[in-house]
Amino acid sequence: MSDANALFIPQHDDIDYIDHLDEPSMTRAALACIDGFTACFNARDLDGMDAHLHFPHVILSGEQLVIWERPGQLPAHFFDDLSRDTGWHHTAYQEKQVVLVSPRKVHLRVAYSRNRADESIITQHRNLWVVTWQDERWGIKQRSY
Repeated sequence: MSDANALFIPQHDDIDYIDHLDEPSMTRAALACIDGFTACFNARDLDGMDAHLHFPHVILSGEQLVIWERPGQLPAHFFDDLSRDTGWHHTAYQEKQVVLVSPRKVHLRVAYSRNRADESIITQHRNLWVVTWQDERWGIKQRSY
């Protein structure tokens, strides 16, 4: 990008869909996207999870920046390994709180746990996720762990 100032100004082109949505509608759409992603995660559906993401997809895990340029970045055995290594059965949210809503974006703080079948908690997580309107749909663009 040659104009550094453009980084700090939200785009307003082709925003007809967003213009008629109010903040509560955008929030509901972003939350529905996260719920869909999580339903696919719990169903062990890698393709379904990818369908709820936008690419490139950005993950900030600790200090490590990971960018998935395309779908299919998790190995087919991801869930088998997760279950075998941790006893994971499903993921459950305790909180999904909107932090910021702006054109094309909803920033959320999420809290969830990875649980065993008996509902005992393996790990708890608090993350920031950004859901964006892109390519005529809402999708998760960024996750910070």
